[in-house]
Amino acid sequence: MFVRTIEPAFYDTDALGHVNNTRLPAWFELARNDLFRLFTPDLDPRQWRLIMARMEVDYRAELHYGQEIEIRTYLSRLGKSSFTVTQEARQNGQLTNVGHTVLVHFDHQTKRAVPIEGALRDALAAHLQCAPEEA
Repeated sequence: MFVRTIEPAFYDTDALGHVNNTRLPAWFELARNDLFRLFTPDLDPRQWRLIMARMEVDYRAELHYGQEIEIRTYLSRLGKSSFTVTQEARQNGQLTNVGHTVLVHFDHQTKRAVPIEGALRDALAAHLQCAPEEA
């Protein structure tokens, strides 16, 4: 599991006084950089080996300005050429949001999915765990 801490900025809040729901997908993407480095260590977009097939976010509780947010990132499914990344946002120890993103190991020149094998598969498998129960 990868863990990152986000400190919300004042501009992340909305008129209702909590963190705007549009921020979570951006923070989840930022936190996936640790996982992206397994595929492209220098994050060079010319060497990119992934595409996104699906993304969803479950909003369970509000997030607030002035308190750090912990983003946990791990795999909840590892298939032949695709995998599901599950991400949890937590504030003050409370699970507030859960995101699921399906990524495909992809060859951009041939426009085809590529099997995940060898050391890459082992590196991904090290981050495989069960997702929290859906409410």
